[in-house]
Amino acid sequence: MAVRPDGTVWAWGYNAYGQLGDGTSSQHPVPVAVPGLSGVVSVAAGSNHSLAVRSDGTVWAWGYNAYGQVGDGTTSRRPVPGAVQGLSGVVAVAAGDSHSLAVRSDGTVWAWGNNSSGQVGDGTTSQRTVPVAIQGLSGVVAVAAGDSHSLALRSDGTVWAWGYNYSGQVGDGTTSQRTVPVAVPGLSGVVAVVAGQSHSLAVRSDGTVWAWGDNAYGQLGNGTTSRRLVPGAVPGLNGVVALAARSNHSLAVRSDDTVWAWGYNYRGQLGDGTTSQRTVPVAVQGLSGVVAVAAGHSHSLAVRPDGTVWSWGHNAFGQLGNGTTSRRLVPGAVQSVSGVEAVAAGQSHSLAVRSDGTVWAWGYNAYGQLGDGTTSQRPVPVTVPSLSGVEAVAAGSNHSLALRSDGTVWTWGYNYSGQVGDGTTSQRTVPVAVPGLSGVVAVAGGHSHSVALRSNGTVWAWGANGNGQVGDGTRTRRLVPVAVQGLSGVVAVAVGQSHSLALRSDGTVWAWGYNYSGQLGDGTTSQSTVPVAVPGLSGVVAVAAGQSHSLAVRSDGTVWAWGDNGSGRLGDGTTGRSLVPGAVQGLSGVVAVAAGDSHSLAVRLDGTMWAWGANAYGQLGDGTTSQRTVPVAVPGLSGVVAVTAGYNHSLMVHSDGIMRGWGSNEDGQIGDGGPTDYAYTPVLSLF
Repeated sequence: MAVRPDGTVWAWGYNAYGQLGDGTSSQHPVPVAVPGLSGVVSVAAGSNHSLAVRSDGTVWAWGYNAYGQVGDGTTSRRPVPGAVQGLSGVVAVAAGDSHSLAVRSDGTVWAWGNNSSGQVGDGTTSQRTVPVAIQGLSGVVAVAAGDSHSLALRSDGTVWAWGYNYSGQVGDGTTSQRTVPVAVPGLSGVVAVVAGQSHSLAVRSDGTVWAWGDNAYGQLGNGTTSRRLVPGAVPGLNGVVALAARSNHSLAVRSDDTVWAWGYNYRGQLGDGTTSQRTVPVAVQGLSGVVAVAAGHSHSLAVRPDGTVWSWGHNAFGQLGNGTTSRRLVPGAVQSVSGVEAVAAGQSHSLAVRSDGTVWAWGYNAYGQLGDGTTSQRPVPVTVPSLSGVEAVAAGSNHSLALRSDGTVWTWGYNYSGQVGDGTTSQRTVPVAVPGLSGVVAVAGGHSHSVALRSNGTVWAWGANGNGQVGDGTRTRRLVPVAVQGLSGVVAVAVGQSHSLALRSDGTVWAWGYNYSGQLGDGTTSQSTVPVAVPGLSGVVAVAAGQSHSLAVRSDGTVWAWGDNGSGRLGDGTTGRSLVPGAVQGLSGVVAVAAGDSHSLAVRLDGTMWAWGANAYGQLGDGTTSQRTVPVAVPGLSGVVAVTAGYNHSLMVHSDGIMRGWGSNEDGQIGDGGPTDYAYTPVLSLF
């Protein structure tokens, strides 16, 4: 898990017990947002449950709960966060295998969950499903939880321990189980404690590390594999400022920001490029500037000052967060890219432009529509090479367009009908320039045709033209751009499967191409090879086109729709087509719209998102597969600044540049790394 500066929590990896908190039991090889949590200041991960502390001092928990470790008074599994009962003023938490600890601002410690070895510390071995106070402890500033033992650090620098003690992990010189805290002798001036499965570590104010307990794999770092019943120094380590331990390996961050590791290494969790266990600390390769570390069962994490997360070790469940399930013997970055400024969605692929002008693509790629020189499907974003200075992107069914800041247009992907616009019908797996176009300010892609708007207000089009969608008065396909007849003063364009829309500066809308379902909005079902005015519309500020329906936003914030209405995509409460524009029910304050194959999306001025139409793949994001004939809110979304709709999937960009997606994901078009074929609520894309 990770906490971002905005107080949101993100999780990835194994999820059979709901420990990722996203309401599912699907593992995630890349980070997903934990819904319903905000203002979080710290998190802790147990074996299969999770804890979070919010800025208001409350604790929230989720995941496996057979022993009451979630603290909600039950033993029922929780797939989403819920408040831990009766706790307030909490400043720190820790999670063991199946028990939980919390420190309150008054220095008291509270515990709950499995207590078979006395790890709750209340003098009994009775399981606790809600927090109980640990008697005799005060002035505590930090806690740590091992598999079945617990540690507490007091403000006077002493350490106290309780619970299972077979390997000496309590540190009191015995192997007797302790159901109440006992002092760990010989330790003073301690500033931090951590607990592994059956071993314990402490950092003293002089930067030295002390360890005790199980040592079968060298996890005490003293050059032996003999257990220690009392603390002993880890030789050769000094200047340590942070520690982490889990299972049978240990990590330390030194004041020079390097990371050192020791102990079990079968999965590469030590990050030294080998799988050899280490009984003394070794440097983790290639990491510098580290400010924090964490240890999983067989994997490790580090945070750098730039906010990036690095991971290494075991990865069978995607716990490294890099979109794969392959282990790593040295650190690699957890995949997560922000700074998105624009997005576009094709039939089964997606595009994004970052603030640095680069283009990223993911999803279906049989025709090279991702532009990376291959035809390999990508469930996580890959950069489109050789493109820079890009300001906008558009996606047809299986081809892609990019507009550069110099006004040129670049295209790639499927080209059977000439939709790439390079004068050929050859498929392109990398971007090529569209000849003869300059001064372009906007682009759009249809099923097999493309449209560009130039700064002089004229519109140019190319590709398939059997239904007049190019708008040049013919039905002849065009392999290079031609001017759309009779249009000037255009400020925006949109393209459906086989029809096109243009918005003029006077607020009128013009349409051309296929019209079987009334998508041209002129009151007929006759196709038109040249633009015709959409009657009854004025003051329009934005347009969008689906497969066979059209949308417009007026300056008063209302949305108008026309054309095919299967599944309710017009949002008027019916499923009957409309040959002229009609108002979408119950929407006001709208600033942007998008249209997919059979669904529609709208963003309101308050940053909320609304959806309607077909929903068999979850493309409406409301957690169901029920079609909606009137708009419904997409839950959990705020601060939305951009939206786009693919054939059966949807994408949005948040004001912080982070992107989420939902709907069909069979080809990886949501960009969350899979393996889920469908997402019924928004999940984090890797942007």
